[in-house]
Amino acid sequence: MRIAYFASGSGSTFQFLVESARAEGLPCVHELLICSNPKAQVLHRAAALGLESTVVRRRDFNSPEEHGQALLAALAAARIDFICLCGYLEFVPQAVVQAFRCRIVNVHPALLPAFGGSGMYGHHVHEAVLKYGARITGATVHFVDEEYDHGPIIAQVAVRVDPADTVETLAARVQAAEKSLYHGVLRLAVRKKIVVQDRSVKILP
Repeated sequence: MRIAYFASGSGSTFQFLVESARAEGLPCVHELLICSNPKAQVLHRAAALGLESTVVRRRDFNSPEEHGQALLAALAAARIDFICLCGYLEFVPQAVVQAFRCRIVNVHPALLPAFGGSGMYGHHVHEAVLKYGARITGATVHFVDEEYDHGPIIAQVAVRVDPADTVETLAARVQAAEKSLYHGVLRLAVRKKIVVQDRSVKILP
């Protein structure tokens, strides 16, 4: 399996996935990083890991369609089979979703469908969890479809919310949980253990 990563920020989850998969010896090739921010730290992480990277920004194109075609061209050139979103802050164009149906996954720092949707990313999610007074939050890995945080859920993990939590302390615990969860899903995907039927996900033995 040839994997591409989409990211926009620091890239700690991206680095964790690549290093963990290599350490475990998973049968996959980490082929490409596509970044939406030319100043993002994730580009330096990709170089250190030996991955090719390219910057593709929505603002550089006249329409979502042109943006989608540019992404598809980069993915085709690298012969990508599977995409992992790691803090990617742009909407994935419809053409890319359609071309990679059930082959794009994302991790969200909450238990979807709670605290998901447009604008709900990073610290915004944890702020909303604390404001609501939730006692349990967590992380979700799901397939990507044409709506924010809406695709079929593959796996979730719960994380407690402590009364003394701040956005920063809660974010740190959720991020630790989501990295481990995401690696587990990548392991299943590489070994072709995930099957989707009518938006229902089944994990094969």
